[in-house]
Amino acid sequence: MEKMADRQQITLFCIPFAGGSSYSYCEFQRHADDAVRIEALDLPGRGRRFPEPLLTSLHDMADDIFGQIRGRLNSAYAIYGHSLGACIGYLLVRRIILEQCPPPLHLFVSGREGPSVQGKEKHRHLLPQAEFIEVLKRFEGTTTEVLENQELMDLFGPVLRADIQALDTYTYKKSEPFDIPITVMRGSEESVLRADALRWQDETTKKISLLEFNGGHFFIFRYAADICRILSQGVMTSSDTTV
Repeated sequence: MEKMADRQQITLFCIPFAGGSSYSYCEFQRHADDAVRIEALDLPGRGRRFPEPLLTSLHDMADDIFGQIRGRLNSAYAIYGHSLGACIGYLLVRRIILEQCPPPLHLFVSGREGPSVQGKEKHRHLLPQAEFIEVLKRFEGTTTEVLENQELMDLFGPVLRADIQALDTYTYKKSEPFDIPITVMRGSEESVLRADALRWQDETTKKISLLEFNGGHFFIFRYAADICRILSQGVMTSSDTTV
């Protein structure tokens, strides 16, 4: 039987959700096994890149992530993104293919409809503070302590508005499906409908896997250990099929 030590370690590039940073994936790093190395990335204006100007376009965000990883695409890798990160991950794969770089073994997404499902809310980032806070409460990703603290909202509010603006202003353009496996994960109590999650099938010639968990939009933290096993199994299976 092949020993794990003899197998190539696969890098999993993790893209943050709205308002998130590389630190958001600490639990994933704790639960990841030796087969997968979690590489949590930061967008400008948060985490290790807090002083940098914020981006307000999904395409610009995908380009930024591509610039961070393009020198590391010759080794086995996969991509994971939650919510905003799922959208960026999709556009990142498109950019990688356009640049004729080695494609990822697998794309993992959670908390997001297929890109072809266009959101109906287009101006949430322009809402007055009180209404914008109500929008954030629906996502469940920002604690009450932050939402009710003016100083913290002065600090994190612009990041959240920039990320919501990127989502609200994105326009989907249909293109040829890529030949990359996609695993889709959704929470049973979040606003992402099962039928809309299945629309990720529009983007790949491979049959997608749809996994459902109890919980709301941030079910990923409640099931961090389970999700890490899914990520590991997914990348290892994809790796074996390319050998």
